[in-house]
Amino acid sequence: MVVAASWELYEMFQAFLKAPAYHLALEAFLFMWVLWLMFRKSSPVEGANGKLTEKEKDDLIAEWTPDPLVPDTPLDHYAVKPRVVSGKVGTHVVVDGKECLNLATHNYLGLAEAAVAEEAALKGLRKYGVGSCGPRGFFGTVDIHLELESRIAEFMGVEEACLYSFGFSSISSAIPAYAKQGDVIFADEEVNFAIQKGLAASRSLIRFFKHNDMEDLERQLEEERQKDLKDPSKASVTRRFLVVEGIYANTGDLCNLPKVCELRARYKVRLLMDESCSFGVLGKTGRGVREHFNIPSKEIDLMSASLENAIGSYGGFCCGTSYVVDHQRLSGLGYCFSASLPPLQASVSLAAIDYLSAHLETLEKLRENCQRIHSALKSIPQFVLGGDEVSPVKHLYIAAVHPHDTATKMLDSVVQRAWEEGIALTQARYLTEEHLKRAPSIRVTVSSTLTAEEIDKACDVLRRAAETYL
Repeated sequence: MVVAASWELYEMFQAFLKAPAYHLALEAFLFMWVLWLMFRKSSPVEGANGKLTEKEKDDLIAEWTPDPLVPDTPLDHYAVKPRVVSGKVGTHVVVDGKECLNLATHNYLGLAEAAVAEEAALKGLRKYGVGSCGPRGFFGTVDIHLELESRIAEFMGVEEACLYSFGFSSISSAIPAYAKQGDVIFADEEVNFAIQKGLAASRSLIRFFKHNDMEDLERQLEEERQKDLKDPSKASVTRRFLVVEGIYANTGDLCNLPKVCELRARYKVRLLMDESCSFGVLGKTGRGVREHFNIPSKEIDLMSASLENAIGSYGGFCCGTSYVVDHQRLSGLGYCFSASLPPLQASVSLAAIDYLSAHLETLEKLRENCQRIHSALKSIPQFVLGGDEVSPVKHLYIAAVHPHDTATKMLDSVVQRAWEEGIALTQARYLTEEHLKRAPSIRVTVSSTLTAEEIDKACDVLRRAAETYL
């Protein structure tokens, strides 16, 4: 053992003797530098005692310029000078003192000003007062809330429904109630802002697919499946969700629900669908895009909708199986921590759903109006029309190519001219934090209460304004 060690030392000594001089010099320098670093005493730097003089403090404060709490807003920004409505928001509306035909709000069935809704509101007001002043779990559950939840579940043909006091919070609370960090959510790139906030709150991995592009969705689902096959242990604890809208508010397009359900079954993902623009609109009885395509409710894991559009009330709901819906009563943030829906608004929603069920001709009239206005707007050459012909939401884009700001100003001029001629319209507005920067458009909403003459007049005004400004 001693001999072996001696032989190794001898070889090291021989290698040392044969090494080049510059190599030895470099090793010696590095050795001395390491020793210097190890044993040197660090001397304090002058003025580095961590204390500033009063003059230095004053100079730093004088030089510091804080960032503005909010960015500067131009004086001509649309949010600074909103249009003011006086009176009821119905088929006709008074905007900035001028009576206009209303093609700007989502009052699809005209129920916001219907006598049956007003009577229900007064009845609920006299019985329950103006508000609940408490979340559902803390004396905020009123008997009429339970009655409305049962009525919605019955209407939608599902086991259970839960109410939210704000339409926006329905889907934005539902998504993070189920999807968590580590999960994967596939979402259409054109989903509305409420869905986008829900996606962000979930902290899941978000994979957006091209709008209504089922091939792109299938490609992404297949990619995810291949990843799961390579790492089955991770796949076993990763949940996958698919989020779509019945009618996309940002485009007016219908979801390709049959294909979506086919992919849901094939790739075993959980399907969440927001029907805010299709509830009370599509299908023979107004049950939404699911009824429109004759898709069984069991094919959709959770449906959500706002009561603020076709129903003309306030709040929203989620519905599905009891197993799925009950989970939100413990983990839906908007359900647990917001004051419950004002009972008088629950009374209005009940009356509106009952009215819809008893007057199905209203739905037929809405479809006729949607198709009529779609045909008329499609013939205006200065515009490109977006949206399905049976959708009550249409978008008008400028046919010619212009910079974003220029196109926005041109459409503002069209909207202003329409107002001057008695037509209330609005340009679609989006926040800077949204997933996509969308092309400027005029959003046109259709109501069942419009007459053929009123639709023709509105389209004629748009045609003349487009010829002038576009």
